Amino acid sequence: MSIQQASPSPFPLLSVLGGLVLGSGLVLLLACGGGGGGGVGIEPAPFGLEERQPLATLGFPDTAPNPTGVGLERAFDQLFFNGRPIFFTTAPDPRQQPGDTAWLYVAEQNGQIHVFPNDENATSTSILLDLSANSPGPVSVSRASNEEGLLGLAFDPAFATNGYYYVHYSASGPRRSVIARYRATFPTNPALPPVDSGDAPLIILTVSQPFGNHNAGMLAFGPDDMFYVAMGDGGAGDDPQRHGQNLNTLLGSLLRIDVRGATAQQPYSIPGDNPFVGQAGLDEIWAYGLRNPWRFSFDRDTGEIWLGDVGQGQREEIDVITRGANYGWVAYEGELEHLNGGNLPRAQVVDPIVAYGRTQGSTVVGGYRYRGQDVPTLRGAYVYGDYGSTRIWALVPDGQGGMLSNEHISNLNSLVSFGEDERGELYAVSLNGTLHRFTEPSGTPPPALPGTLSATGLFTDVAALTPASGLIEYDVNAPLWSDDAVKRRWIGVPDGFSIQYASSGPWGYPVGTVLVKHFELELTVGDPGSRRRLETRVMLRDAAGWSGYTYRWNDAQTDADLLPGALTEDFTIQDVSAPGGQRTQTWAYPSRAQCLSCHTPAAGHVLGVRTGQINRAFDYGGVTDNQLRAWNHIGLFQVDIGDPGQAVAWPHPADANASLAARARAYLASNCAQCHLPDGPAPGELDLRYTTPDAQTGTIGASPTEGFLGLGDPRIIDAGLKENSVLWLRMQRLDTSRMPKIGSSLVDDAGSALIGEWIDGLPR
Repeated sequence: MSIQQASPSPFPLLSVLGGLVLGSGLVLLLACGGGGGGGVGIEPAPFGLEERQPLATLGFPDTAPNPTGVGLERAFDQLFFNGRPIFFTTAPDPRQQPGDTAWLYVAEQNGQIHVFPNDENATSTSILLDLSANSPGPVSVSRASNEEGLLGLAFDPAFATNGYYYVHYSASGPRRSVIARYRATFPTNPALPPVDSGDAPLIILTVSQPFGNHNAGMLAFGPDDMFYVAMGDGGAGDDPQRHGQNLNTLLGSLLRIDVRGATAQQPYSIPGDNPFVGQAGLDEIWAYGLRNPWRFSFDRDTGEIWLGDVGQGQREEIDVITRGANYGWVAYEGELEHLNGGNLPRAQVVDPIVAYGRTQGSTVVGGYRYRGQDVPTLRGAYVYGDYGSTRIWALVPDGQGGMLSNEHISNLNSLVSFGEDERGELYAVSLNGTLHRFTEPSGTPPPALPGTLSATGLFTDVAALTPASGLIEYDVNAPLWSDDAVKRRWIGVPDGFSIQYASSGPWGYPVGTVLVKHFELELTVGDPGSRRRLETRVMLRDAAGWSGYTYRWNDAQTDADLLPGALTEDFTIQDVSAPGGQRTQTWAYPSRAQCLSCHTPAAGHVLGVRTGQINRAFDYGGVTDNQLRAWNHIGLFQVDIGDPGQAVAWPHPADANASLAARARAYLASNCAQCHLPDGPAPGELDLRYTTPDAQTGTIGASPTEGFLGLGDPRIIDAGLKENSVLWLRMQRLDTSRMPKIGSSLVDDAGSALIGEWIDGLPR
């Protein structure tokens, strides 16, 4: 066999949870068989938690950030920005090679954008764009009000290719906010920074402003490549024109538009999944009820939108933004009722994850969830601050809409913004002209991850794969295609906690949940005795979110070692169907980032553990029961879910007793829907979830947005004709047009045959 090691990436250390006791504790005693189909008819034990046993302490360290002692120091101390810096960011450069210094950008309210290398010894900056009053160009920003000027900067996801970058600035005559696209070029010499092309800007959006304050200003591209724009309520006090609750104005909202392919005639388009498309309200609006959302950000790991909304006189708030949600202003300020003349019910307003009053601060500055490497103590914490009080906090979410802690960690005078560099390291910006970075507390470093599978404590006998008490083995109805690997699965939930059940869609899991998937491969096809253990993957739900870890089994097959990054390995497979009776199969071990590229936030991160997949029988060591009924019996769910016979159950794709359509849709749901669903990371508007009607999947008769595969008039699914359906054709390929793009090196012949038969049977 041959092994190819990918370029190692730093493996993020988890910080403090040592001694966490996980435990769903199945010890089912399985004296239970009534209730929901599949039981064996044994007298049921009383419903409750009495059978749950503690899971052995795992070797994973506590991942809950403990920000005590985190420092804040001056960064790039030879640089000073005298034009009122308001934002810090970075962007890719096509000339850069691995290890090259990235370019950093600072936007100033007075109208200039500075660029300089990510080098602590940098002594000067260059100007990418000058919109200041002294600019020789035809455009300059208006600074009639303290909250006007150059307010936002965002780089196109394809900046390294197209050079596009976007700014938000204030203009006068009449007073308005302008979102404009500029273009940079890259000098041949990679030591020189990008420069503006000098092309006339493309005006993307203009919004009239009745007053000079509450212009918001933040711009950002989401992981979906859509363009998000924060607009304040238009100013003055108490939202006199009631923009916040008016869906027929862009003010007081977070907007979401598509600027790909923008032209002067059509500077943007509306994503089809925006919440008010086809309904009352402006199509650009993604969420509303905001007062002055000065800064928001996307979590690099989960894609969640975290936003700081500046308050009036009672509350400052941090919100997690969701599609179509109302955040209450002006009827509510934070969690408090304000001017609610329309009697807006509290139940129709999304509560902030944290709100604070004037004793803590007066102007919230939204920040970022820390996903860098240099300050492991902060890992997963949301860092934000307040301009008025100078305070900076680290908020640790609990993963279920609340928080575990909210620590005051530092102070910075005139704090106006936060920003990330190319590695996800976090910086704070002072309006006084300086940049600052966070530092790890001195003293004992956080414990390392367990380096071997045996050190995790997941198995009391690793050789026999005997799970620790509290790990429940389970199986799924429609397994993901994994290149003919044989798989086993386990789940553990912490004692005293339970799962948020959903009849369809993803379930909710408490901090401390662990999922384990084990892979083996037959080196001789059809001979179980030739199986080789490849890897055991661990998904851990910690205070920072979900993380994936891969343990590769050693050659002696006695234990598995934690991989620092992605790895590929070639195996010789004895296969009578292959030319010469054998073939080479490449196995791809995923990196942590690759784990999260499939375990997407839109899909709820956990893919196999949901109602349609778990609603099936399982042999618990000689006693067979329906998994949903058994889990319900031991109190694994927050509520009694009732009879599993009334719940959806996906068929196995090879189940001849199920309909062809149900089998095909189950296959697509388990193999494709983690990316192809609303708010998912895949381009286009496909929705391949099992419960989505065929006509609403965005596939049948739809033209592909990319990858025509040489066809003259292709369709994603051409009903009755699989040969003109790019969905089916991509399943046949192993090149860059392949689906799935990662994690597989073999065509799933049975799956392809199933989907092809289903497409051919669709009415034309």
